[in-house]
Amino acid sequence: MKLTPDAIKARAREIGFDLCGIARAERHPKLGRLREWIAAGHAGEMTYLSRSLEERSDPARVLASVRTIVSLAVCYNTTHPNSIGVDAPDAAKISRYAWGDDYHAVIKPRLRALVASMAEDAGAGFEAFTCVDTAPVQERVFAVQAGVGWIGKNTCVINAHLGSWLFLAEVLINVDLPADPSAVDQCGTCRRCLDACPTGAIVEPYRLDATRCLSYLTIETRGAIDAALRAGVGAHVYGCDICQDVCPWNRKAAVSDDPAWQPRDGLAFPRLIDLCVLNDDAWRAHLKLSAMQRAGLRRLRRSLAYACRALPATDRQAALDALATHPSADDPIVRDAIEWASRS
Repeated sequence: MKLTPDAIKARAREIGFDLCGIARAERHPKLGRLREWIAAGHAGEMTYLSRSLEERSDPARVLASVRTIVSLAVCYNTTHPNSIGVDAPDAAKISRYAWGDDYHAVIKPRLRALVASMAEDAGAGFEAFTCVDTAPVQERVFAVQAGVGWIGKNTCVINAHLGSWLFLAEVLINVDLPADPSAVDQCGTCRRCLDACPTGAIVEPYRLDATRCLSYLTIETRGAIDAALRAGVGAHVYGCDICQDVCPWNRKAAVSDDPAWQPRDGLAFPRLIDLCVLNDDAWRAHLKLSAMQRAGLRRLRRSLAYACRALPATDRQAALDALATHPSADDPIVRDAIEWASRS
């Protein structure tokens, strides 16, 4: 049996992928922009990007025999199950992608199943390499080339039918397949994402300074957040969705019924005080098989302290007092964050 794009796309849908497109495995000119972006200092502490720059600039460095890249996407958008409401003054904000299960653990088995199906059709000599977020492949560039979506002014991949709440994944294969038409930018003159960003992280259309982005600050930054940016944290504890929340293409975004992405109890807009009182064992239960494990408990409590500044004075002090009772409060970074929020 011959491997065909139609067969790949049909199997991808059966396995649980919402979008699938085919791109040529070429050194696309846009791949070179990463080098410029890193040189401008926008990568911050994400030094793994510079270490893997050569691989990210050429897919053949990842799989020498690569001819085609199968670009895939999964919609993780779900309804808000919370009782207190997204706009409640004491609601903690956790990025939507972290409400459910860790996407790495969910998507990797689906990729393996897809590769097994492709190998059966392709026959002897088939080679493949799978990627989901952590591999040195510029996912967004190939998603555009495969027609999955365009890169918006907020630097997220946007699909006209599903919106931007998408997990991306790829399969690099050594089979020549006809490519799909690339996606066309449909952001137009809109600049809502730029205007809404509380820290000015989207420094110009299509360029994000990660060192100012709340997702980077609350997840990637290991130490204290720059004092000038702390007020912009607001009630964000882990990640930020503001630039996607305001995007017009997400007004009617698709909603997933996949059990993997459904919000766990206590992670979709919980009360800040409820997170502050959680002891280590309760947090470990929350974080088990969750993408939030990436930040770790110390960083989460640091960000919680910053977020408590958004509470009214009386509620703020009660939340900070609860936070200070945990052993991690002895950590200098957490202690500094609690002291800053107390006097602000």
